[in-house]
Amino acid sequence: MGEVYRSYSAYLNQVYAKRVYRIGVDGQFSCPNRGKDGSGGCAFCDGTGTVAAYQKPQDRSNEKPKVRMEERKSTIAMQIERGKKFLKRRYRAELFSLYFQSYTNTFDTVEHLKELYDSALSYGPFTELIVSTRPDCITDEIVALLASYKDKVQKVWIELGLQTANDDTLKFVGRNHDVSSYIKAANSLHLAGIGVCTHVILGLPYESRADIARTAQIVNDAHCEAVKIHNMHVCYDTRLQDWYEKGEVSTASRRRHVEQTIYFLRRLNPSLVIERLVCETPDYRLMAPRAFGDKHRFLQQLKGTMEVHGWVQGDLV
Repeated sequence: MGEVYRSYSAYLNQVYAKRVYRIGVDGQFSCPNRGKDGSGGCAFCDGTGTVAAYQKPQDRSNEKPKVRMEERKSTIAMQIERGKKFLKRRYRAELFSLYFQSYTNTFDTVEHLKELYDSALSYGPFTELIVSTRPDCITDEIVALLASYKDKVQKVWIELGLQTANDDTLKFVGRNHDVSSYIKAANSLHLAGIGVCTHVILGLPYESRADIARTAQIVNDAHCEAVKIHNMHVCYDTRLQDWYEKGEVSTASRRRHVEQTIYFLRRLNPSLVIERLVCETPDYRLMAPRAFGDKHRFLQQLKGTMEVHGWVQGDLV
């Protein structure tokens, strides 16, 4: 049996004939969903953002002081150099994508965004430009700016955080956007020829399999090209931690996340690229689930289950 889902590595090999490695950078962005003092935000967010392990994220504060533009550009340049050295040494990497990874990477003026993107891309060449953001931080002007980079890289991507297609859940976890804003953002990006990778979380509080099916349907309807799947996990210093400690919410075991992921995959368009299937939150941030096991075992269990039953991505679409 061939691949049971369309993996990211298979996509890269098909399009570029070799593996392309992401250099994740922190552009010192903040988030419109958090106060200036770091308060608020999504119930599952610990305020540290996300960045590659080789960028030493544990050294960073979760507060975002105002940083001058020249300092931001210099820091990004340093991260790119560090990333290239690590990836060449570890994987003998030849092709790189520039990945604005941490926080909301379109949450700034268009002038500042252009200055940061231009500066970072000057340290290329890069195969792809990937920008992670929220649906409510996509404007016509930002779409036009992103589209202007299509002649500098082979593909421009936006990673768009949907999480779930249930508006009630989005409100409960404090996302402060709705499903319609995701659909509007995805449509605008596609009209400009920009790829969309959607982030979803399986196992959010009080969600059922019907919610998972609905989320898959919305991702399909938005003609999304890729998806990142996260199992719900609990980070320290979050509202989710409070709920977890009170017994109000639970996290999925590896078995349950395998089942939920298969349920989701079978309802996804088979052309969608699956960029991620499980969270890899570092131990110093992760409260639960602690007994989930490593990613390799999860993938073995998921692929094995799908192969035994003859299931593949999209067979229920």
